[in-house]
Parts: sequence; C-alpha cells; structure tokens
Amino acid sequence: MTTAYRIQKLLPLSLPNLQVNRLTTKIIAGTLAAVPIALTLPAEALQVRVNPSEPKLGDTLSVFINVDDLGGDPKPTVNTGDKTYPAFAIAPNQYRAFIPTTPLQKSGTRKIQVSANGQVQNLLVQVRDRKFPVQRINLPPGKAGVKATEYELKRVAEFKALQTPKKYWNGAFIKPNAGRISTIYGVRRYYNGKFANDYYHRGVDYAGAVGSPVVAPAAGRVALVGKVSEGFRVHGNVVGIDHGQGVTSIFMHLSRIKVKEGDMVKPGQVIGTVGSTGASTGPHLHWGLYVNGQSVDPAPWRYLSVK
Repeated sequence: MTTAYRIQKLLPLSLPNLQVNRLTTKIIAGTLAAVPIALTLPAEALQVRVNPSEPKLGDTLSVFINVDDLGGDPKPTVNTGDKTYPAFAIAPNQYRAFIPTTPLQKSGTRKIQVSANGQVQNLLVQVRDRKFPVQRINLPPGKAGVKATEYELKRVAEFKALQTPKKYWNGAFIKPNAGRISTIYGVRRYYNGKFANDYYHRGVDYAGAVGSPVVAPAAGRVALVGKVSEGFRVHGNVVGIDHGQGVTSIFMHLSRIKVKEGDMVKPGQVIGTVGSTGASTGPHLHWGLYVNGQSVDPAPWRYLSVK
C-alpha cells in the first residue's frame, strides 16, 4: 500500500477530491513531512463506531459518535429504518445512541445513518441470526387468558417510553435475585397449546423462593410502582427503575414492594421480594430490561459492561 493511498483512506469522505490530490502531491514531494496529518482534517470531522462488532438478535447496539462543537448544535441524530434514536452526551463532544434488536426482527444488514453539524455518515452493520428455544406453558384456570387492564397497559407503556437524559448507572449490571435462572431471554412460547406469534420472553426469570430479596441491578430512579389491587392483573405487583438514557428495568410478580415512586436506588438495594402475583405459574422474579421501549437481552449488560 502506498503512502498516498494510506492518507486518502484516513481522510473523511466529505473532503473534496481536489484537496486529497493536492495533499497527496505535497506529501510525495516531502513538503509536509514535519506537519501532523491531523492538522489537515477539517474541524467538523464526524467519527462513528458501533459496538459490539458482531451483534446478534437481542443485543443492544451502542453507536458512539465524536463530533466537534462548532458553535451550532452538534447533537447528532441517529436513524435506522424508519426510526430515530436519541443520542445523549457521555463526554465532551462525545455522544451515544442505543439501538435495540429483538427476536421478532430479521437478521441481516442494518443501515445506520448518523447526522451532525451538517455532516452525514452511513454505516452498514451485520446483525446475526440467533435461535431461541420454544417452551410450552399451561396456565391454570383463572390465569389462562388473563388480560391486562387499560390502566396497567398505560402505566407500563409510559414507563418503557422514558428517555431521561441523565445516566444513572455505572458499569455492569448485577443479578437482581440469587435464585437460579429458570427461563432465559427470547424464549418463544405456546400458551395452553396455542403458539403466540408475536410473543417472546421479554426478560430473564429467576426461580427465587417466595420472600427472597429482589435488588436493583443498577442505579436509577423508581419510576413505576404498581399493585394487583390497582389493576395490575398480568404484571402483578411490579417495580420499574429508570436507569436513564432510554434504559429501564421492570420487576414483576413481586410479593412485597419496598420502594416508592421517585426513590433513587443504588445497585444491590432491596426493592421488593419474590412472589407469584399476576399472570404467574409459580414463585419467580421476572426481570425485563428495555432500551428505547424494546426488550433486549440483559446478559450483555451484566457480562460485557455497557458503560
């Protein structure tokens, strides 16, 4: 690879070809041998990277964006398909947007467009397929076919839609209960012999004993407290934590609730106890992690530390 070719690869796509040719000529001639290449880059250079490098369905895509503040509005916009995702500041001139993927989506190439300060970058990300197990559930009479109340649906939808700019969590999430995992994320189900086409298990179940503590997996603000007595037929007694920047956790089927709405919680703080309230076949904790309103696999947040 020639020196001229390497320089052209380093320059942003927005740099005119004429500038590239002039710069290449000067480098070959040796006139810029002592001048750092970075000085030739425009101040408004837009840099974007996506993590993880080989995502699969259920993963959260982190889009990291570096853009200089030129006195205008450097806050980027991030689009994929027909959806726009918010980008939040995480450091000076650095932003991040989360793009959720789910088992109901198709694998394949995703086009991500990032715009800031009048510049645009298009990235192609390959999202790999993932096989999810199938489970058969038989709900007993009285719980089979239980439907959520309008009030329950409204409160939960409002909670999952939160996109608080402040980031409350720091580092990897922890286990919300000490019990073994009884159902993993993404499981497809038959309910009483009928396949649920639009269903996948939106979280992780822990087979904790009744009354065992449920703790906050990360810092946040308690933004939802719901009780069976208030009409939470499906979720049962439930707590929702807003971790900030579009990330929320929901904890279902609790026997007792130990927090109230508006409380700030720390990792490991007890928020309730395991139960079997709502649409539950037995005592367990259901922990659902949502990113910009979509249920994602919590496992990468525990083991890969989405900071």
